[in-house]
Amino acid sequence: MAAEMKIRTKNKDVYLRVKKGHFATMHSHTNYFIDVTTQKMRLSEAKAVASELVRNYRTNTIIDTILCIDGMEVIGTCVADGLTSEHYLNMNAHQTIYVVSPEFITGGQMMFRDNLVPMLAGKNVLVLAASVTTGKSALAAIDAVQYYGGKIAGLAAIFATVDECDGHPVCSVFNPNDLGDYVSYKPHKCPFCQEGQKIEAIVNSFGYSALA
Repeated sequence: MAAEMKIRTKNKDVYLRVKKGHFATMHSHTNYFIDVTTQKMRLSEAKAVASELVRNYRTNTIIDTILCIDGMEVIGTCVADGLTSEHYLNMNAHQTIYVVSPEFITGGQMMFRDNLVPMLAGKNVLVLAASVTTGKSALAAIDAVQYYGGKIAGLAAIFATVDECDGHPVCSVFNPNDLGDYVSYKPHKCPFCQEGQKIEAIVNSFGYSALA
């Protein structure tokens, strides 16, 4: 597998770790593994990512609940803290924001227990994901929020290849322009596979499992 590269921003604590190769996700094949592990689990990096995302919502979006998928709870908490900070003029100052995560049932469908439903019903919900690429996980989150009576306030991610999903805006810290030659294919249309190039690893939001 290729060596790790770091894509930096003006903020010294915000950078993207990537490896180039042939990788398989649940829904696609891609030429980059985008590693967001430390952003999700290291507090200093989570705060830095959250700060980049908060600026998209601070002055013009009411957010009551943040729905975290892909293990984004630490960043979600930091986003909630930023949106309710008394030091900034924002739509949520001095108010509480719920930070919730879904359960998953057969087929990847999301569900919420009765005690969590009031945190979604009638609430303005920001969906927070590690990445939005094929959009399938984001669409599942949108469907779940709407099923439980919530309203989508937007979608946010560390990395995204789209600007909108099901008509809702997607804000991200990084996008394919930061990688230059990023490509993603449906598995049955992957040119790497057609050329006989072996898959190097199975990847998802938890990380990667190298294939011997």
